[in-house]
This record gives sequence, structure tokens and C-alpha cells, in this order.
Amino acid sequence: MITSDSQYESAINLLKQLIATPSVSREEDQTAEILEEFLRENGRKVFRKQNNVWSIADNCQEGAPVLLLNSHHDTVKASGNWDHPPCEPVVKDDKLFGLGSNDAGASVVALVAAFIYLSSQPRLPYRVAIALTAEEEISGTNGISSILEELGQVDLAVVGEPTEMQMAIAEKGLVVLDCKTEGRAGHAARDEGINAIYLAMEDIRFIQKHHFPEYSSLLGPVKMTVTQINAGHQHNVVPAACEYVVDIRTNEYYSNQQIVEL
Repeated sequence: MITSDSQYESAINLLKQLIATPSVSREEDQTAEILEEFLRENGRKVFRKQNNVWSIADNCQEGAPVLLLNSHHDTVKASGNWDHPPCEPVVKDDKLFGLGSNDAGASVVALVAAFIYLSSQPRLPYRVAIALTAEEEISGTNGISSILEELGQVDLAVVGEPTEMQMAIAEKGLVVLDCKTEGRAGHAARDEGINAIYLAMEDIRFIQKHHFPEYSSLLGPVKMTVTQINAGHQHNVVPAACEYVVDIRTNEYYSNQQIVEL
């Protein structure tokens, strides 16, 4: 019989393994192997597509609603501010440190433990599934969106993220726009050319001042922020192109496609 103590130790050891294994977005193949093997060792049938790993329990009646447990096992790149090697799991003051320990390794191992426990019960009123997915940190196309068809109908999902143990019931959507204005090059000393920076400024002013009318009491307003801009290569040349990036956080009243069309 699996005890709570053994489940705890198993989860902690799995988390240490994940920390010790680099898993930057698009390079999560090794942590995918670790998770796949861990589930198999615990008697679960495992599916994998690229670096996404999932399993679906069958201890329920046919047609039962589906509860999905989901979190991601990719990480951002380590910054240069670490006090010790980021892929070295270190326990200090009863806390486990390492790249990805919090976002979202802790969620991954907690959900894995929950899935193994729930799927070992004699009978559940729902079908429990788990998906440990890739490319979350970069909103990649080879993440959870690439396996939704294989997962099938999902009635409720519990998504693991570091929220200081505060339950969140909604999250804003995200649209990232890669924008470019095109002018015409010219010499800065003469009245020639079309300055692409000035064209971009007109667009950016709209983005800065525009307010979407539908306000959400749950998620607040749609928020648009210009976060990157790049133009020009020489001080005396009127730039012919200007590129900028817009980060847009949406509420439930607008689809991503509606935002893009606007």
C-alpha cells in the first residue's frame, strides 16, 4: 500500500530530478522522458506527442465527466543572478531551490501524485486525466494546444501554477502582435524620405489611448502595452522600417481573433 510519507518522498525526489534536468522551452525532451517513465513505473498507461506527456484513467463509468490536471515542465532560461548552479537542487531552510522548482515543477509533481492516487481508487464519479505539457513559457504551438484533440472533451481543468496557494478561477488571454511600419529611406539632412518611426508613433499612440468598452468584473479591462521597438541603423539616415511588439491581455468579452481584426 502506498503511504502518504512515501508519496511525499517520491514527489520530492521527482522534483529534484526535474530541477537537475535542463528543460528550457523547446528543449524539454529529457524531462518529458523522466515524467513518462515515472508514470509508467506507477502502472499508468502513458501517451506522448513531442514533449507533451499525458495519461487518462479508466476507473469510472463510460461517459463520466472529465477532470484534467495540467501543468508545464518547461522553464525560462536561467538569469545570471543565481547564487548556485540553477540546475542543482538545493534544500535550504526547508525549501527546495532550483530553476523550475516553483514554476512549475512543484505543480507538476503535486498533480502527478494526485493523479496516481485518484487513478488507483476503485471507482470515481469522473474520469481523471493528466497532461504535462511543453512550451508554456513561450506560448509555443507544440504545447498543450497540439494535444487537445487527443485529450478529447474536458469538462473541468485544474491548472498548476505558482499562485502562493491562492485558487485562481480565471486568467486573461494573450495576444502578441509583431508589427512593422514601412516608410522610405532618405538623408536626415535633407527633406526626403518617409520616417517609419513617425508612422509607428501614430499607431502606438492609438494603442496607448484606446480603451475597449467591455470591462470584466472578473478580469478587468483589455490591456495593450507596447513592450519592444526597433528601428534605424545610422544617425543620419531616415529609417525605412520600424518594428515593434504589442502585448495584449484580453478578458472574456473578446476573442483573440476579434482583437487581431481590430
